[in-house]
Amino acid sequence: MLELQRAAFRREGPPSAEVRRDRIDRLVAMVLDNADDYVEALVRDFGTRSRTGTMFTEIVGVLSAIEHTRKHLPRWMRPRRQGRLAGLAGLPAEVQPTPLGVVGIIGPWNFPLNLVVLPAATAFAAGNRVMIKMSEITAHTAELTRELAARYFDPAELAVVVGGPDTAAAFARLPFDHLFFTGSTRVGELVYRAASANLVPVTLELGGKNPVVVAPAADIERAAARIARGRMVNGGQVCVCPDYVFVPRNGVDRFVEAASSTLREMFPAIIGNDDYTASVDTANYERVVGLIEDARSRGARIDSIAPAGETLPDPVSRKIAPTIVRDVTAEMDIRTEEVFGPVLTVLPYDTVDEIVEQLDGQPAPLVAYWHGPDNSDFRAFVRRTRSGGVARNEFAVHMVPVDAPFGGVGHSGMGAYHGRTGFDTFSHQRTVVGTDLPFAITTAAAPPFSRLTRMLIDFSMRGARRKSARRMRGSRVIR
Repeated sequence: MLELQRAAFRREGPPSAEVRRDRIDRLVAMVLDNADDYVEALVRDFGTRSRTGTMFTEIVGVLSAIEHTRKHLPRWMRPRRQGRLAGLAGLPAEVQPTPLGVVGIIGPWNFPLNLVVLPAATAFAAGNRVMIKMSEITAHTAELTRELAARYFDPAELAVVVGGPDTAAAFARLPFDHLFFTGSTRVGELVYRAASANLVPVTLELGGKNPVVVAPAADIERAAARIARGRMVNGGQVCVCPDYVFVPRNGVDRFVEAASSTLREMFPAIIGNDDYTASVDTANYERVVGLIEDARSRGARIDSIAPAGETLPDPVSRKIAPTIVRDVTAEMDIRTEEVFGPVLTVLPYDTVDEIVEQLDGQPAPLVAYWHGPDNSDFRAFVRRTRSGGVARNEFAVHMVPVDAPFGGVGHSGMGAYHGRTGFDTFSHQRTVVGTDLPFAITTAAAPPFSRLTRMLIDFSMRGARRKSARRMRGSRVIR
């Protein structure tokens, strides 16, 4: 597949804006024409998953971002003039965004359609061919995508690969022109290592334990309700879900009471509730239950928000009740491992400085949340912490602006996409400079060196040293 696509890319060259838009349009049509089939496949993959929520997150949720990219791609394709002074000196320069070639995309299981369609549309906008490896955990969605791609695309444009871990490992080892991966940090390390053998540039959209700060000046009840709702999106199986919450020490009980009340209101029933997303498979179900039980065995306080008369967790339906965990200590697995389930850890704090010190010693998360006013405390928190993004007072609002970059940092990922940033991620910025000067510039750089060249070097060095000396006055320099 890779050789087929690469040969077509070499043969046809960078596609026009019309061709790029046509590929994006067919990708969108593939999803919209078969939206009901996709929803059904996703429900089958998860066992229980809201049809309305699935339609919103997997299909409707990508449309505005793709439309923004489609609209602006002709402008993004234009060469950009650079080096005004060099141009005046007879060296006009421009930067041309050029397609990379073939982009490989390895998709996750939590949003298996959304998180391959959006990067694929962006790669098409940049003029690339695309190969997608779908997650084997959501096998029905993977197979449907493979079948539909063959109807809407020539395999030299878009190809979809299905298969298990061995197939994924082989896919990651291919010499793509760029490899895009969404998934866990652990698997991301393996993908990065595999790609490095061929010096393939990678974009890694990973996870992380996303912290939430309920500020001293926050409305605790409102914050608790919003955080609880954010935690339950897709059953907590979202890389930007709030994972643990810092609450002012004197407000912890109020926070837990308000969050519990919200969760009971949201889910008067769970076992038979088709809107309550199950753990995607037995392995993930057992992992999340194991984190809860490990915390319980080490002395944590566990509040299970299970409806009356229902026995949860339930291994048959793979449903776990919303759970609030308190009195967490450093040796508990839940303190360091990303939960990816309907569990929220609550930690008391006394000062914002204390929170910053804790976060400084941990891997950077994909997003940091703050509930409270935009005041000096918030600005200090943003300035002194590190995360892929920051969202204030609401779940995942940093992802709403379609022209803003989205990505992680450190253990939560590398690189970014969405909007112009995504177009640039899948492009090579190629500098083109030419001259029609009547003399050779290289005369000054190649021997024999003239007296004039030496004089110009001496003049430049004297000026640079004077400037450096002025700037260093008063500077603390260890000599």
